[in-house]
Amino acid sequence: MPEFTDLESVVVGISRDSLQSHKKFSEKLDLPFSLLVDENQELHQYFDVLKKKNMFGKMVMGTERSTFVMNQEGILIKEFRDVKATGHAKDVVDYLKQLE
Repeated sequence: MPEFTDLESVVVGISRDSLQSHKKFSEKLDLPFSLLVDENQELHQYFDVLKKKNMFGKMVMGTERSTFVMNQEGILIKEFRDVKATGHAKDVVDYLKQLE
């Protein structure tokens, strides 16, 4: 998180989970960033991250873990799609450093 701060970046998480679920998750992990609630899935649809997934042999709609980088004017400049959590923050930081 300090590297994102040094790069004057804001980190925000978004999921379809409830406000109560976000609060418990954030407190449990002591997250240093905000989690936004998208229970009505408007942002998920806008960013096209709802995808069919196979969960224990059953097809369900799930969230494709993605990162979107926007510039200071709010314009989307980079998409990281279908990412794995491990090591992904470093990839984003490396990308942001290239912009300097």
